[in-house]
Amino acid sequence: MIGVVGCGAMGQPMAEALLRAGFETIGHDVRSLTEFGDFASHMTTAIGELGNRAETVISVVRDSQQTRAVIDRLGLHQPPGQGHGVRTLIISSTLSPRFVTSLRDVVHPGIALIDAPMSGAPFRARLGTLTFMLGGSERDIPPLMPMFRAMGEEVHHVGPYGAGMAAKVLNNFVAASSVTAVRTVLAQAEALGLAPARLLSVMRSSSGGTWFGNNLDQIDWSAETHDPGNTIGILEKDVRASAAHANGIVRILAHCDPEGDPVVTLAAMHCLRRVFTQLIESGELQSAAAAAARRRKRRANAKRLR
Repeated sequence: MIGVVGCGAMGQPMAEALLRAGFETIGHDVRSLTEFGDFASHMTTAIGELGNRAETVISVVRDSQQTRAVIDRLGLHQPPGQGHGVRTLIISSTLSPRFVTSLRDVVHPGIALIDAPMSGAPFRARLGTLTFMLGGSERDIPPLMPMFRAMGEEVHHVGPYGAGMAAKVLNNFVAASSVTAVRTVLAQAEALGLAPARLLSVMRSSSGGTWFGNNLDQIDWSAETHDPGNTIGILEKDVRASAAHANGIVRILAHCDPEGDPVVTLAAMHCLRRVFTQLIESGELQSAAAAAARRRKRRANAKRLR
């Protein structure tokens, strides 16, 4: 059985994709079961029950603190058979690579540890077309591939444990850059008298095309304002994780090349964080989000009139 801890915007559709593919699945979340509709019958409010029933656990909680709490509550410092039946722990949250690799010293060596962050937003999780970046041993990954292919369209085994998270935070740095850039220019377009929708149309077929801009209408959170608890807040957390990773690289390589690319990378990440914060404080993210919300409302009204 597969257990999914953290059945939120990503975790629940991932668990549902596993069920559709025929995998016996149980979920756990801190929210009330009344919020899960038909999926509630596959949930448990007791994480200990999940640990006793599931041999493979996928953790999709928000941050490192919650990840450590999951490990502690499941008792994964003990071997399988001593308080739990977990044989494989998969970390799918986006976290600092340094934190993720440190978990090898916390989780019992008899439990396989895989880092498997994903990309694609909730709409692709619902479609079962996520992209996974896997870090783990050549022995542990192959038996898990059918499970990952049930949830994802692209599954990349990028290296040993920890490599998946490194790939994810670097990917997310680029993604965060595009979110910041797209929202900035959409706000500027309105100020210059250019319809944002027309600018997006131009960008999709030009050098300004990005994943965020090209999929703006499908991304659930594209109209969100900044809040620590929503996806924009999580994206800011991901940039911090990327910066933490770069800090580690700088400390490791500074003696070899103190003026090399790692330092430039770190400076770029801190710059993005400053830009992101300035956009939040200036309200430009909110105005761009409002423009996206208006576009969706106009399309919905047009469909009703057809």
